[in-house]
Amino acid sequence: MRQLLLIFSILLVPYLAVAQEEYDTKDWARKGLHIPEVAVYGNRPIKEIGTQQTKFDTLALKENISLSMADVLTFNSAIFVKSYGRATLSTVAFRGTSPSHTQVSWNGMKINNPMLGMTDFSMIPSYFIDDASLLHGTSSVNETGGGLGGSVKLSTKPAQSRGFGLQYVQGIGSFKTFDEFLRLTYGNDHWQVSTRAVYSSSPNDYKYRNHDKKVNVYDEDMNIIDQYYPVERNRSGSYKDLHILQEVYYNTGKGDRLGLNAWYINSNRELAMLTVDHGDATDFENRQREQTFRGVFSWDHVRSNWKLGAKAGYIYTWMAYDYKRDVGNGTMAHMTRSRSQINTFYGQVEGEYYIGSQWLFTANLSLHQHIVESEDKNIVRQDGNKAVVGYRKGRPELSGSISAKWRPIDRFGVSIVLREEMFGREWTPIIPALFVDGVISERGNVIAKASVSRNFRFPTLNDLYFLPGGNPDLRKESGWTYDTGLSFAVGKEGVYSLTGSASWFESFIKDWIIWLPTPKGFFSPENIKDVHAYGIELKGDLNVALAKEWQLGLNGTFSWTPSINVGEPRTPADQSVGKQLPYVPKLSSSVTGRLTWRSWSFLYKWCYYSERFTMSSNDISLTGKLPPYFMSNISLEKGFTFKWADLSIKGAINNLFNEEYLSVLSRPMPGINFEIFLSITPHFK
Repeated sequence: MRQLLLIFSILLVPYLAVAQEEYDTKDWARKGLHIPEVAVYGNRPIKEIGTQQTKFDTLALKENISLSMADVLTFNSAIFVKSYGRATLSTVAFRGTSPSHTQVSWNGMKINNPMLGMTDFSMIPSYFIDDASLLHGTSSVNETGGGLGGSVKLSTKPAQSRGFGLQYVQGIGSFKTFDEFLRLTYGNDHWQVSTRAVYSSSPNDYKYRNHDKKVNVYDEDMNIIDQYYPVERNRSGSYKDLHILQEVYYNTGKGDRLGLNAWYINSNRELAMLTVDHGDATDFENRQREQTFRGVFSWDHVRSNWKLGAKAGYIYTWMAYDYKRDVGNGTMAHMTRSRSQINTFYGQVEGEYYIGSQWLFTANLSLHQHIVESEDKNIVRQDGNKAVVGYRKGRPELSGSISAKWRPIDRFGVSIVLREEMFGREWTPIIPALFVDGVISERGNVIAKASVSRNFRFPTLNDLYFLPGGNPDLRKESGWTYDTGLSFAVGKEGVYSLTGSASWFESFIKDWIIWLPTPKGFFSPENIKDVHAYGIELKGDLNVALAKEWQLGLNGTFSWTPSINVGEPRTPADQSVGKQLPYVPKLSSSVTGRLTWRSWSFLYKWCYYSERFTMSSNDISLTGKLPPYFMSNISLEKGFTFKWADLSIKGAINNLFNEEYLSVLSRPMPGINFEIFLSITPHFK
């Protein structure tokens, strides 16, 4: 049925193009890429004094339903997205730190896994996110603690619909990949209701050239006369992901707003074989399953000069990991059978109070109560019986902050934030942050920013209690971060706009936690490193009206992020001191270009990562380095408007130049692949 839909959509294009004559006579310069007016800096939000942040526009988030937030971050920011393969774990390295140093929130509620401390961005469909931004370094203290690298804010918003609305998108891609998206909306003066659903599935059996294996070519006398790297298929990497998001918003019209967001995830993924595996895919099963529910209820009470808000939320996650092998007689035996359940209860109250246009005072208090059960049910004891090994722990995480923001004149502002946190029974010292900014030149809106903050991150539950190997004596990580930078904005309304920024950052992190092998045969975490991370971040955004019906948009990012271990050697043989941290590229960059003409849109995306070391010693004698790579994706979309519906057809090519690359050692990545999307949005009276 899906194949018939694809064929039908392709055959439909000529007919739709002919039926479009009235549609193409409209002024698409006004409906294409919007060229925003350059705002006067004196009107900038007082809440953003001195902050370094990256905001993603709707075009990047809603490009197509097959994108995850990992894809959005890869091509629209300079942070490193570490991917274990298509539709597998994807984490971020923010400013040379580790994935657990990036705090992630959804509608205000932290969604970092309390066991691992990180977030899998491949499990976040970009179509479920209406507003996304990055808070770099010190700026994350405005929202939460623990973000030694920064934080990622994700949220949803009311659809602002009138009456009933519907959108359906069908995507078909290489490797028998199917992506389906459905959204139903209803809205009036008080209510906004939205239901979204995404379902993705694929055998995920793409081809790749395996550079970890060599095949010999023999002559008639069995002498080796040649060698080559074989082309193999990704084995045991299929997946099926279902996401459902229900939203209900109510606005009283008198300053009170209520919201309910509920997100359900059901994922069943195989973990693909490594490039160094020589066995048969039918000899084992390596599978991860997950069911997650996230729900947030919010209330906002807004007046002319003050605001009061409260939120309550709940997260339930069930995860199962099964590793089975054929024991030789056709019977699959469990090698690992791991189960975990996470219950998180969340509450938050916050307030804002303005005194004229010069002062803003804020206060925030949030609580996350985690209850975790982690068990491996297949450990075999010496007596031959199976035992359950794991832990059951609960931990409250309390975070509170107050801030004062002052703008005595339009050209200068200063902000002070004081935060304190409690994990379990342990409190942090006061976490201070200072932000200042000022307009250097009104011509060009040149703004200088600077900030400094202290920060702490507590060990995760696995760091403390995982069996075997957890270390309950771990100390919390701590660090100081400094930021300074310049930004500008110029343009002419309806013609062009150009914005850009450049910033320098420096972080000193003590007691960095790392898992290391022990003489007992397992890994255990220790506070062994002091890390000095520093670098430069550049951003630019250009929008141009080339002609009446032609629009061009360009944005780019660049970062240089040395992240150096400056601790003491653990042993005389320790060669990690003075070296770049593993899996942290020094250079990363991204460029996105969008060209629109009438109802046509062409998109080009490019990203680059420099070499990454896989060993803390930076030793490249074996497999200690992954080569640099770049990635290019393109897409072409055509829109159609009729009285009864809006239609669009999009074709996309990923990895345009068939780059052979690895993001993680021995994890194969796909070459060139294709997608086509058909979207329909009916018109209701």
